[in-house]
Amino acid sequence: MPQIAVRGLELRYVLEGPDDAPVVAFSNSLGATLEMWDALLPALAGRFRTLRYDTRGHGGSETSDRPTEIADLAGDLAGLLDALGIGRAHLVGLSLGGMTVQALASAEPERAVSATLMATAAHLPTAQTWNARAATARSQGTGALVDATLARWFTPAFAQHAPETVQAVRERFIACDRAGYAVCCEAIGRMDLRPALSAITAPTLVMAGRDDPSTPPAMAEEICAGIAQAELVVLPRAAHLLAVERADAAGLYLRAFLDRIETARL
Repeated sequence: MPQIAVRGLELRYVLEGPDDAPVVAFSNSLGATLEMWDALLPALAGRFRTLRYDTRGHGGSETSDRPTEIADLAGDLAGLLDALGIGRAHLVGLSLGGMTVQALASAEPERAVSATLMATAAHLPTAQTWNARAATARSQGTGALVDATLARWFTPAFAQHAPETVQAVRERFIACDRAGYAVCCEAIGRMDLRPALSAITAPTLVMAGRDDPSTPPAMAEEICAGIAQAELVVLPRAAHLLAVERADAAGLYLRAFLDRIETARL
């Protein structure tokens, strides 16, 4: 997969679909890679051009082991769009990716045709918890965190029904760079995007998993309350990584939302 230099880092990305189609840019969750969107992409096939990338320190993207803020991750996404000659896009993010999208859509509203925020939060305390997780990743690697993480990411029923899918996610999580994971944990611990939500002017779809212990529906409701044009969808039988566990339903809701936005733009 190609890489491109963005703000001093090499980021791995995939850009697919009709050259003249509207662009949908996807930002991955903490500890995941751009492959987390694979099962959702068929819902957009033929109608949209999709851009996926690995967040810095994840997958095939370069790591920067220095203090990092969510604003820096948003700057990476903006820089990637610029490097590829994409002025505006529909922005989609899950968990850490949703935080990245919130930060970009609030700081540079003109960039976002729409925003889709999946299984995410505007504020996720406590800093001490995130710093402890970062310390574990640095000292022991992400393998020390994988079992507890996957227990939050998937419902027990899905883990039993789709063990191969869960195993692939596990392997990518364990392969995540220690420092890359840690600096993102620390950024989440310092994050408070709540004051910026009102600056998001794009139509926004907020999606939550009903069984998500990490970012439960109440956090999605808080985001919706802060954004003028926001709507909420809560998916049943879904935990945190709902773009994998409920790719079918998430894809249908996303496609319907994007089609509605594009129709309104005509």
